[in-house]
Amino acid sequence: MPTSLELAAMRRAIIISASGLGATSPNPAVGCVILDAAGRTVGEGYHLRKGDPHAEVNALAAAGARAAGGTAVVTLEPCNHEGLTPACHQALLDAKIARVLIAVMDPTSRGEGGAARLRKAGVDVQSHVLEEEALVVLGPWRASLSHRRPVLHLITQTDSAGHPTTPTPEALAEIEFERQAHDLLVSPDGSAEEGQIGNHGARFSVPAHPVPDEPGDAVAALSEAGARTVLLVGPSKLSEQLLSEALVDRLTLLVPVPKPSQATTPRPAPLLPDGYVLSRITRVGSQLVISAERR
Repeated sequence: MPTSLELAAMRRAIIISASGLGATSPNPAVGCVILDAAGRTVGEGYHLRKGDPHAEVNALAAAGARAAGGTAVVTLEPCNHEGLTPACHQALLDAKIARVLIAVMDPTSRGEGGAARLRKAGVDVQSHVLEEEALVVLGPWRASLSHRRPVLHLITQTDSAGHPTTPTPEALAEIEFERQAHDLLVSPDGSAEEGQIGNHGARFSVPAHPVPDEPGDAVAALSEAGARTVLLVGPSKLSEQLLSEALVDRLTLLVPVPKPSQATTPRPAPLLPDGYVLSRITRVGSQLVISAERR
């Protein structure tokens, strides 16, 4: 069983892993903390972008010789293959790590996974440690792999009657906030740009032409760019088509704060399309910010 110090280290690894959101794709955002043999934190690191060192390598570099006999606490199973960077499971072995705690197993492992190779080498490995908490960061990446397309998040603003309207300052601020954790932002005219301008590495490109209105073509163009998460700013023909095809995974609506007492129609129009459940509601200035996830 993980100790309280190891659980605290895993939560720290999860927190710092989010520093890579909006920059690592098509790779996942991963964090790692190294504990020495006495359980003291001696290094931490996260993956910044594809082609750069992975989280384990950055954490080991910070720990140096103090990693020997210690524990690596990592949010995703260490990789077992060499690509643009060396295999992370081998880096852990080379550093003489004795124990590895993993939150989420890697569905992209090629053949025998990194955890299995570590066990074969005599390393004590525990998996699924705080997995649900780690999926707060890794969930969209894993969903993208499962869907075989980017996770699509639509943000739009309506007036009190539910009709799309010009974004208020609150809506523009929400868009700027959300884009930081997405690979691409697609404007209503179909033009696309990085969520964080210039922050991605190899195997990522921004579509040079407007994203097509046809859902299949749009998803293909966004996938080819290497995106795992895409923020769509509505309303647009594309967003309407994607909603109709049940391809929008997350929906954020900004609506005016209603009066505390007002008459309404006997059957007001539903705020959310069928198939969505509320996940978060907050108030920003004169607007309610409503988030929903597709079931």
